[in-house]
Formats: sequence, C-alpha cells, structure tokens
Amino acid sequence: MPTAREKGIHIGKMPTGPRNLITDVPGVTVGHVTITEGAHNTGVTVIMPCQDNPFASKLTAAQHVLNGFGKTAGLMQIEELGTLETPIALTNTLNVGLVHDAMVGYMIDRCEKDGVALRSVNPVVCECNDASLNDILQRAVRKEHVQQAIASACADFAQGAVGAGRGMTCHGLKGGIGSASRTMEMDGQSFTLGVLVLSNHGSLSDLTIQGDHIGPGIQKTIEEALPDKGSCIVIMATDLPVNDRQIRRIIRRAGVGLARLGSFIGHGSGEVFLGFTTANRVPHNAQTDLIPMTVLHEDRMDTAFRAMAEATEEAVLNSMLMAETVCSVKGTVRRSLAEFV
Repeated sequence: MPTAREKGIHIGKMPTGPRNLITDVPGVTVGHVTITEGAHNTGVTVIMPCQDNPFASKLTAAQHVLNGFGKTAGLMQIEELGTLETPIALTNTLNVGLVHDAMVGYMIDRCEKDGVALRSVNPVVCECNDASLNDILQRAVRKEHVQQAIASACADFAQGAVGAGRGMTCHGLKGGIGSASRTMEMDGQSFTLGVLVLSNHGSLSDLTIQGDHIGPGIQKTIEEALPDKGSCIVIMATDLPVNDRQIRRIIRRAGVGLARLGSFIGHGSGEVFLGFTTANRVPHNAQTDLIPMTVLHEDRMDTAFRAMAEATEEAVLNSMLMAETVCSVKGTVRRSLAEFV
C-alpha cells in the first residue's frame, strides 16, 4: 500500500530521514506480530528504543496524557523519574496485562543474560480498543507473540493493518500503525526525530488532508457514521540531546498533528503521548554522584516542535493509507483511505 508521499501528499516543510520512519533514529527498531485467525484481527507491536540493555542504561523519557480514556501501563514511573527502562509494547485494551507479564519475563531474561541485577522493572504497554474488528474478549495476544515481535524488530518495518494496528479504526476508516521522521541541524550536527502512531481515533466527517475537508464526501459512500472515540498512541524517538521536561514539551505538539487532520480529541478517545531520547542515557548503577548531560537551548525548541507536529500528522496519514480494507467475522468493514485519495 502507498505512503502519503507516494500518493503525492507532502506534509510540512522539514526534510525526512532516509526511511521516513521512527527507525531513522539510530538504534531504534520495531517488530510486529499480526493475529488474523478465526474472529481475531489484532496483534502486538514492540518498539525497541536501543540495541543494548535499556534497564542497565536508561533512556531519558517523558509522557503526556492529552485525554485519559486509556489503560496504558508504566506512565506513572516515567512521569516521576523521567526515564524509560524497557521496550515499549502496543496492543489491544484487554491484552495489556498479558503483554505486561511477557515484557517482565523478557526483561528478567535479558538482565540475567547481561549480568544486571533486577529486583523491579517498569514495562510500558500502550493500548487502543480494536473490538469493532476483533473478538477482544478472547485476548489472543500471548507471551510467545511478544517474544516473536521483539525477535523480529528491525529498521524496515511494515505499516498499516499490522501488529497492534490490525483491528484499529481511524476517522471511521481503517487505522493502524504509521510512522514518519524529520531531520534537523543544530550547531552543525544532524539530529532525527521519529514518530510511530497507533491510530484508532477521529470521526470521518472531520477528516481533513492539507486543508481539504474530504471527510464529508467520503461519508456519503459509507453507511456507518462513527463517533470520535477509540484512542491514539503516539511514540516519539529522537537522538536530540534534551531532558525529560523538554521531551514533554515536544511530545505535546503531537496534538497539533492530530488536529490538522480534523481530530478534536473526543470524550471517548484516549490520546497518550510518550517520547524518549537516545542521548542523555542514565546508568542504572552510577559510579559517580553526578552524571554529565547536554541539553538543547530552550530558544531552539521550535524546530523540534515543528518536527513533532509534522511527523505525527504524516504518521497518522500513513497508518490509514497503508492499511488495507479489513472485515470482521461479524461483517464489520473498515475501508482503506487509499480507496478515496
């Protein structure tokens, strides 16, 4: 399925990374397992924030909840400590507990292998509800699926109706996994900001692309009019040296990207944003009282703000355009935006 750019839709004015994916940030990889057996259209997606052990060398991180109709696990400790110490898993709402358990098991095994003492760990599991296309009550995602997603993580990953995005709905059409990136120059050095979204939000009547309010025209061809509910998870990765407070400021601009596509963040939609930097790592067992950290000057934040807004908008579009039409066993259909653009 085509990306937005392959459809001739160029969002914003900043340059993209070579893949236009979150994995343009060095060290970041993404893996999926998609489950389509029987009544299931679901799965799991895992973002690996680095190639070494994230518990031994934590990543500076932050979270922001724009609307809290969601069940994400792990946000409280990130808010308090400003660090990420595990991969990030995405799945459906009722599978959060099972995926969380699998992530604990993975980190126990990883730390044992690396000789890192572990007594507690804070896995991050984010969710959206895919019940319109998936028999969510059966909780199809299992430990082995999480392990397979981690093992398959790579830089060139699929987008659309894959992994956690298989059963998602976005603006009344097919949603899913989407990604985009932007590059920026600071003091003669090149940095990258990448975004991955799990899109399951918005109403079709509001859908707008590059100022063209196309939703109402598409709505005429679709009988079902869905309210704005279901949630959107936005994950940001960067190698820009920023602290957790600055990351929080940056990831808030994801709301700009969602709004430019027509979302007003409805009551039933949980908008959860999480970001981390591969710069400014924090050792689990520090050998000194003080650790060095380089941070971006506050007056230079606008470039990162724009990158976040542009990448989020394009990532949501890619999640819709690259997702094929999916039908549930009960006959519910979510059509691809690619049919109409």
